[in-house]
Amino acid sequence: MSEIETRDDRAAGRLEAVGEGDVAGRIEYFVLEAPARALVPVHTIVEPAHEGRGIAGSLARELYALAEREGVPVAPLCPYVVRWAQRHPEVAPPADPELTAAAKDWLRAHPDRF
Repeated sequence: MSEIETRDDRAAGRLEAVGEGDVAGRIEYFVLEAPARALVPVHTIVEPAHEGRGIAGSLARELYALAEREGVPVAPLCPYVVRWAQRHPEVAPPADPELTAAAKDWLRAHPDRF
């Protein structure tokens, strides 16, 4: 797979890495509305045939870039994104604990969503 591009399918809650018509990986997320708007990544998935190519990291970087363009924070619940953010503080500011707690509450209230 040569060229990978990302696309945001906001309605489905997926940021996808696509190459040659195939979805190589995705971050599943939701938009938290209260107490403030935030992007909340829940799962990062890379298809086995595409592992080891930096796709998950590229998706995490794009998620933070998307949040910055929209002027909203990221409150990661996905363990991969949490670790990625800790390694890249220059582009991934720490999450507000209040937003993270609200995101966890939202996820508990919507168990069928993910």
